[in-house]
Amino acid sequence: MPQGSIISLNVKFCYRIQRFCNCGIYYCRQLYFKAKAYATGYNLDKLMKHNLHFKALRSSVAQQALHKVADSFKSYQKLNKLYFEGKLANKPRLPKYRKSGGLAPVVYSKKWIALTEKGIKCSLGKQVKVWFGLDCFYLPMPSNLEFSDIKEIRIVPSRNCFCAKYVIKAPKINLELNSDNILGIDHGLDNWLTCVSNIEKSFIIDGKKVKSQNQWYTSAALSASNKKVSKLKTGKPEAYWDDELAAITEKRNRQMRDNINKVARFIINWCLNNNIGTVVFGWNDRQKDGINIGKKNNQKFVQIPTARLKGRIEQLCQEYGIKFVETEESYTSKASFLDKDELPKYGEKPNNWRASGKRIKRGLYLPKKQKAINADCNGAANILMKVSIQHSISLVKVCRAFLTTPKRYFLHENLCKKYRKRVEQFTAKRLNCDILLESPSMRERGAVNNSQFCIFRRSPFLKKREARWKLKPRFSRKQPNLIFSLKG
Repeated sequence: MPQGSIISLNVKFCYRIQRFCNCGIYYCRQLYFKAKAYATGYNLDKLMKHNLHFKALRSSVAQQALHKVADSFKSYQKLNKLYFEGKLANKPRLPKYRKSGGLAPVVYSKKWIALTEKGIKCSLGKQVKVWFGLDCFYLPMPSNLEFSDIKEIRIVPSRNCFCAKYVIKAPKINLELNSDNILGIDHGLDNWLTCVSNIEKSFIIDGKKVKSQNQWYTSAALSASNKKVSKLKTGKPEAYWDDELAAITEKRNRQMRDNINKVARFIINWCLNNNIGTVVFGWNDRQKDGINIGKKNNQKFVQIPTARLKGRIEQLCQEYGIKFVETEESYTSKASFLDKDELPKYGEKPNNWRASGKRIKRGLYLPKKQKAINADCNGAANILMKVSIQHSISLVKVCRAFLTTPKRYFLHENLCKKYRKRVEQFTAKRLNCDILLESPSMRERGAVNNSQFCIFRRSPFLKKREARWKLKPRFSRKQPNLIFSLKG
């Protein structure tokens, strides 16, 4: 099939899905406004089967889109109930229409795809055959996956390309880890994650590289530190967008995703190798809303995707049977851990409360009558203190010695391919895993890249493993190619 035909087909397909979803949303909203009732997926299927967009699509694809619309209103119903019971702080909003002229993802379930010599066959509707003269199209079959394990394929529009996302069975490995061994995580800017454990070990994940990548991109057009976007948007309207902006935005997003996966995988491997059964992450909800730490610091802090990193760590903890605890971190940076200062919650601080120590320099904290320690390690240790009583955790081994000199890991130097390969092999050997899945690029290079393979076992749980299907963008002179990237 010609490359141009695939592009036109996907644009048309995703555009039809977008408009069809809006038809379903319109019906659900009117039903709620007039009867205070909620439509089900079955009702939408029955009502919309004569819709022109439904006829232009494969029936199974159209039904998947309608069921997602019904699920969104079902979620609104449950959230609304929690809100009126006082269990939810913010009132939920009724699902709105999708943006006019946009593209929506196309979902194929396992039942409607087949493996052939040309690849994975995805059938099309009759109307599409009339328009394009095509009754199907083919997706590449990743060599590091088994077709029987694929449960769903999603074709997702992403700026100037389309991504084929394969949903397969994911491993869920329950290990007998010591839940009394605990790791406290304090997030920041230059020190992205500062980790302190109660087994006499501490380390820091350096965040300067992430900050540098965001500084290269930052979308504030008037920012002097912006290296790319401000140059392209100078003298243009605020909503100006072109192919080059789309390209650098896609590059920045891939960089952030790569950073998140590297750090999250490193944290989990460190926990497995040191028999850590509990991870405590210090987090304040809506901490970026209305933040006022200076113009430059606001820009740097808000652009760092720490919430996504926290979510990824939590996801991997559930996968490996590690307990994940999220706690508020008020006054953890100001109080002194070694002096056993009280740690009040935000808004509940007594009038006579004072910290025993203080910050004397950037990165150094001076406790009362003791030598200086690392300020971020002091904050991470206080995060452990926040949950120590609730979870009956001993912090006797958390002492000044390893709060002073934590080991520092640099994202693109220490967490390189060679290091990740060694750690992954050690972890896989420890877990006695069944199969190591490799991508084609590894066999060509004769090396194993930690970021491109996963430990696979049979499991009823589902998880997305992504293979990017790049269609030839207008801003690129390179020929279209296929990139497989398994993020473990």
